[in-house]
Amino acid sequence: MILATMMSLSVSGQQKWTLQECIDYAMQNSITLKQAKLDKETAAETRKQSQAALFPSLTGTSNQNFGYRPWQASGMSTVTNGTVNNQVKKTYYNGTYGINASWTVWNGNQNHNQVKQNKLSEEQKELQVQEAVNTIQEKIAQLYVQILYLNEAVNVNRQSLETSKKNEERGQEMVEVGKMSKADLAQLSAQRATDEYNLVETEAQLADYKLQLKQLLEITGDQPFDIAMPTASDEQALGEIPSVVNVYEQALLLRPEIKNSEVAVQSSDVQLKIARAGHLPTISMTGGVGTSTSSNNSNGWGEQLKTNFDATAGIGISIPIFDQRKTKTAVNKAKIQHEKALLEQQDKQKKLYSAIEGFWLDAQSAQQRFRAATATVESEQLSYDLLSEQFNLGLKNVIQLMTGKTNLLDAQQKKLQSKYMTILNQQLLKFYQGESMNI
Repeated sequence: MILATMMSLSVSGQQKWTLQECIDYAMQNSITLKQAKLDKETAAETRKQSQAALFPSLTGTSNQNFGYRPWQASGMSTVTNGTVNNQVKKTYYNGTYGINASWTVWNGNQNHNQVKQNKLSEEQKELQVQEAVNTIQEKIAQLYVQILYLNEAVNVNRQSLETSKKNEERGQEMVEVGKMSKADLAQLSAQRATDEYNLVETEAQLADYKLQLKQLLEITGDQPFDIAMPTASDEQALGEIPSVVNVYEQALLLRPEIKNSEVAVQSSDVQLKIARAGHLPTISMTGGVGTSTSSNNSNGWGEQLKTNFDATAGIGISIPIFDQRKTKTAVNKAKIQHEKALLEQQDKQKKLYSAIEGFWLDAQSAQQRFRAATATVESEQLSYDLLSEQFNLGLKNVIQLMTGKTNLLDAQQKKLQSKYMTILNQQLLKFYQGESMNI
């Protein structure tokens, strides 16, 4: 039972991450995403405060003052049993108590428009969260596909190395029987060493991309990390590529950066209304109740509270006459910001189309290269097999054998690269249409 438990823990520690698992983990642990969510929460608090500002404010006040009059000569006189007592108090105490209310009845709808603008700002922050989500998913997919490509490239280089070792062993046998010179054997050994270097180099690139993905997922420390290696079929790379127009039309409706630019235009319109309200008067209402007490008063504390109690209510109107061009400047700046928002919207639409068109062109060209590379690999494999047989019979020399092997390896690498480039760009096009990536 103990051994079974240890084996279970060992297997769980060697988890192979799928693409969806990487994305799900990043959605929970990405620092960039957490920061974007905090910005959204800050915007929500600002919106709530502006909504609360539509209601009256109520304030309770109380002031307690102590005083000292060192040269006061007269004081309070009292008669006790026919005797007049004169008491001089050089210290005294005053207290005031009040409740005050104020309410902005109308200020050109600045307060209501401010609520609208803060709601739009909160919506923009939420869209920025979605933008961060999309960016992280795209980066994960790019790294994931690169790892899949390099993993297969490692296998190809490993097979190439095994072939080089066999050729070197065969060359050694031929040298021993006098059918090959040591110079030719040295070339076979050099080919084997080159293949060993290529294998180590590809393995290092694979480890580097895995490290990049691990860091993107915010996985730190010595925690082991590796990804699942799904087999990407040739049929998947030869699948249909959606048209640029269809992807762009869907992206315009779904992509958060486009929605964000639209909300920015709406926000600039509201800001212009807020600025123009500076020309309008402001109407406000105030009211309050209060009372006071003093130690210099012969009445008791409760009686003073009652006697000194008063209540006030009032209405005020503020009409702007000359504000040192503040309102006009605010209006002009709001107009400029509106124009900038429109230009930003156009720029994001163009960038979106450019990105989609780039994915489409890459997918098309990579798919065409994949078709050509597939035929080339078949041809080069057949050629190399024939060269190997002829080499073993002494009909082909080392140079011809090495050239055939190099051509085969180059064709295999091009096929792998074009295959995964096609799949990646196909998935990105689907992602921009609102579909989830599935590799």
